[in-house]
Amino acid sequence: MEIAIIGGTGVYDPAMLADRRELNVQTPYGPINPTVGVYNGTEVVFLPRHGAAHSVPPHRINYRANLWGLRSLGVKRIVATTAVGSLNPQMRPGEMVLIDQFLDFTKGRPSTFFEGGSHGVVHVDYTEPYCPEVRAIILNVAAGAGYNIHDGGVYVCTEGPRFETPAEIRMFEKLGGDLVGMTNVPEVVLAREAGICYATVSMVTNFAAGIAEGPLTHEEVVALMQANNERLRQLLMGVITKMPTVRTCGCQQAVPDADRFFREA
Repeated sequence: MEIAIIGGTGVYDPAMLADRRELNVQTPYGPINPTVGVYNGTEVVFLPRHGAAHSVPPHRINYRANLWGLRSLGVKRIVATTAVGSLNPQMRPGEMVLIDQFLDFTKGRPSTFFEGGSHGVVHVDYTEPYCPEVRAIILNVAAGAGYNIHDGGVYVCTEGPRFETPAEIRMFEKLGGDLVGMTNVPEVVLAREAGICYATVSMVTNFAAGIAEGPLTHEEVVALMQANNERLRQLLMGVITKMPTVRTCGCQQAVPDADRFFREA
């Protein structure tokens, strides 16, 4: 189970996997219930971030349980999807963006596994937050399928569940943000702490507040994700097929003695 897909808004169905079964995985932060199945001979874990029925709001997602649980299953690479609003006129609704940086504007979420104690204080480098190896595979698969995907983008993560104000969007734009969403942090942070290679494909569902014409609704986000589900599914299937067995990036060395921490915690 070395590959996992974390499905964001609109990506709830693991139907592309055969021989599916649901697991109950216990973690120090609570249980998770991922689905495990097989695609093209590869065992894959599928975890809908908001729950199968989109029942968990972004600020209530148990990110630590999700990442701890996936690591305990042996997951070494994660491809995640997110639905995002755009601040960048070059990144339009219906287009995919392979983000490479983030700005964290969350407020009340536990954002680390490392809380001190016997393992001391741990500081992790995030110069390159998203795995370059997995990103390269996604770009290669997208090009081969003829999908237009933006290589790079700054994801602004807000607390949610409310949408942002136009004033906030103008601020984020001045700070260099391209996209705005509510879930990528601390997910990407925890993945690096766990030594898991992680990359996110963001689907632009709308322009952000003050740029879009009229008020924003969750319904329009879900509708656009459903309209693009097949493209996302084909991309994810291609990435699973192309994923090499051996990791050559530095993600697994980001935290010295990570194995001991997760074993003893």
